[in-house]
Amino acid sequence: MQDRLTEEKISKYLDITKRALDKLKVSPPARSFNRKLAEDFLGMARAYYSDAQHFRDEGDYVNSFACVNYAHGWLDAGARIGLFDVGEDDRLFTLYE
Repeated sequence: MQDRLTEEKISKYLDITKRALDKLKVSPPARSFNRKLAEDFLGMARAYYSDAQHFRDEGDYVNSFACVNYAHGWLDAGARIGLFDVGEDDRLFTLYE
C-alpha cells in the first residue's frame, strides 16, 4: 500500500520544524554580513513554514508537505554553514560533523 499524506503526517513534520525554529539561535554578530544572511535564511524558513500551515489548513497536503520541507531545508542549510547555533542537535538538524 502506498504511503499517503495525511493531516497527522503533515502535523508531525510541522511539529518537527516548529521545534527546530524554536531551538535555533542566530550566531553571527549583529553588524556582520553573515548576520544579514542568517536573518534571510530564517525569514525564508518562517515564510515556508507559514505557507505549509496555510496549505495544511486548506487540506492541500501536497503543497503543505513541499513547503515544510523547504522550510526545514533552509534551517538545515543555515545550521550546516554555521549561521545558526543549534546546540549540536543532530536530530532536528543536519550538521556537517
